[in-house]
Amino acid sequence: MTISMSISYPLHTICRDAAGVAGNIFAFGLFVSPIPTFRRIIRNRSTEQFSGLPYVYALLNCLITLWYGTPLISPDNVLVMTVNSIGAAFQLVYTILYVIYTEQSKKQTKMVGLLLAVFGLFAIIVVGSLQIADPLLRQIFVGLLSCASLISMFASPLFIINLVIRTKSVEYMPFHLSLSTFLMSTSFFIYGLFNEDAFVSVPNGIGTILGIVQLMLYFYYRNFSGENSREPLIVSYA
Repeated sequence: MTISMSISYPLHTICRDAAGVAGNIFAFGLFVSPIPTFRRIIRNRSTEQFSGLPYVYALLNCLITLWYGTPLISPDNVLVMTVNSIGAAFQLVYTILYVIYTEQSKKQTKMVGLLLAVFGLFAIIVVGSLQIADPLLRQIFVGLLSCASLISMFASPLFIINLVIRTKSVEYMPFHLSLSTFLMSTSFFIYGLFNEDAFVSVPNGIGTILGIVQLMLYFYYRNFSGENSREPLIVSYA
């Protein structure tokens, strides 16, 4: 009995960590997906009709989930912390570039204000959660915020899904983004199951279902449009 437990526990840990590492790798593909958009912005020195709001919101999402993954909030969630640390860095760079190259001073002021609001809200969440003495209650508090933030991020894929069905075109839903979304969400869904963490498995389980829907729609409507999306889809991370 003792030997069986000593063998199964490392196997459980290996499977969990493998899923988390895979999720980090697939998420990186999503982090770099807006690069073509920002190359165009830098080349034209204009943000044109692109919106900077998804990047600001993605930054907030990454920061909250990053905080949830720290040892101060939840145990054994280092891979959630790493993926969202990288994600937050990318979203911050994208937001700064947007502020630099936007032509309208009113829009620039708005973006700077939103960026400051994100860091202000994150600081309130960090300080407020640290006031909760009970570790379990602290984890539940931050976990609920993280879960709500992740689920709300799926509003973007739902909009894209509706757009694809309405236009019968996959122009704004590139295959590699849909596949990366599915693989990343599935990886962290499995990671959350192995880690017995519903705050990770539930939102990513929803992401997995939406990823499957996107892939099914892509293969159904792919012959209606041969163009690629001009603005990469922003998705949630872990």
